[in-house]
Amino acid sequence: MLIRFEATNYRSIRETVELSMVAIDRDREAARFEPLLGESLLPVAAVYGPNASGKSNVISAFAWLRDAVHLSLQIWEDEIPIDAFAFGGGPASASEFNIEIVVNGVRFEYILIVDREHVIHEGLFHYPEKKRKRIFERENSELKLQRGLGGLSGTRELMTPRSLALSIARRFDEPLISNFTQKLLGIQNLGHMPRNGIFPGISRRILRSSSYRPTVRWFEEASNQPSLFSDSDLGDKFTGTRQQALALLRLADLGIEDVIVDHQEINYSDSEVRTQRRIRLLHKTSEESAPFDFNNESDGTRTWFSLIGPVLTALQAGSVVLFDELDASLHPTLSAELVSLFHSPATNPRGAQLIFTSHDTSLLNHLNRDEVWLTEKQADGSTRLGALADFAGERVRRSQNLENAYLHGRFGALPQVDQTALLRALGLIG
Repeated sequence: MLIRFEATNYRSIRETVELSMVAIDRDREAARFEPLLGESLLPVAAVYGPNASGKSNVISAFAWLRDAVHLSLQIWEDEIPIDAFAFGGGPASASEFNIEIVVNGVRFEYILIVDREHVIHEGLFHYPEKKRKRIFERENSELKLQRGLGGLSGTRELMTPRSLALSIARRFDEPLISNFTQKLLGIQNLGHMPRNGIFPGISRRILRSSSYRPTVRWFEEASNQPSLFSDSDLGDKFTGTRQQALALLRLADLGIEDVIVDHQEINYSDSEVRTQRRIRLLHKTSEESAPFDFNNESDGTRTWFSLIGPVLTALQAGSVVLFDELDASLHPTLSAELVSLFHSPATNPRGAQLIFTSHDTSLLNHLNRDEVWLTEKQADGSTRLGALADFAGERVRRSQNLENAYLHGRFGALPQVDQTALLRALGLIG
C-alpha cells in the first residue's frame, strides 16, 4: 500500500507538497493496520479545490514518477522531460519526488532528484526491521549498492546521465528491486490524462503500465483470469472474473445485462476486407433485449465500462488507482459506489487504494476527515496542498459535517468569485 508521496518543483507545485495515506482515525474498518509500520493506512484519498489550484498536478506528479521508471531507458536520450514550476527559480532548479510503499509488509522508499540535463540523486531504501537500509543510492554517475547485491553491478555499465538506475536495475532478477517496481508500475492513471500522456510524443499504448488490463479482456478471457478472491474469502459470492465484471457493470443500473465481444468484417474502399473486434452492450427492457454498439453509448456508460478492468485489477493486486476529475466522468451515485468498493474489506481485501480529484461536495459525506485533502493557489501561482484534518491549523472534529463546512468556506479551498471586472466590462457598472 502507498504510505506517502512528495513532489517538489513540478508544474504548479513549487514548494514540497505531501499526500499521506496514514490514518488519523485508526479505529474503523476501512483503515488497514501495517504491523511493521506501526500505522494504519487509508484505502481512499480525495483532493478538492478550486479550478487551476493544482489538483490535477498532484495526480500528474504520481503518474510522472511511475512513467519515468517505466520509460527513462526508452526516451530520455536528449533531455529529461520534466515540467518545472514556471516562475521564480523553478526552471533552473531541480525537481524532487519521494514515494513510500509497503511491499509484502515492508516499507520501501524511493527518492529521485532530476533536472532537464541529468539525474542528480536517486535512491531506493527499505526498512526490514524498522531501520533504514540502502538497496542502492546514486549521486550523478556514482552508484552504491547494498552488500550482497552484486547481481545488480551491470546497472553501472548501462547507466547514462539521463537514465534512471531503477529503470535499469529492474531488468535484473533481484526480488528487492522487482517487488518494489511491480508495485510502483502497477499504479494506474485514469480520468482526464492528456491525449499523449505525461511525456510528449509517446503514445497511450506505451504509457500503459504492465498491469493495466482493458475492461474488454475481463469479458473475453474469463477462463484465463486469476480469481479476485480465494474461496475462503467470500465463498461462492464470486464465481469468476467475467461474473465480477458483469456485477460491477450492473451495479451502475444502466439497464445492461451482458457484454457481447465478437468480430465483424469491414469493407474498405480499396476492396480490402478486414476483421476487427466489436464490443456491444446488451440492453434489456421489460419486453426485449437489444445489443447497442459501444461507440453509441453515453459518455457516462463508456466511462463506467472502461474503469471496470482497472478497478478489478487494482482490487486483485492491491494496487493504486489515480483518477483525475472523478465527478466529470461519473454520476455522484456511481462515484460513491466506487469509493465504497475501496473502503470495504469485503470487496477490497488486499488494500487497493483510490486517489482522486473532484469538485463533487456530496462525496464528502462518504469520506472520513483524514481522507480529504485541499489545494489552494497561492499569490505566486504555486499550489498548496493541505490535509483537511489539520487545515489552517484548526483540527476538524471527527463528527464534522464535511460537505456543509466546506461549502461555507470553513476550510478555504473555494474559488474567490469577484464579478466587479465582468460587470464593468459589460457596462453594467461604472
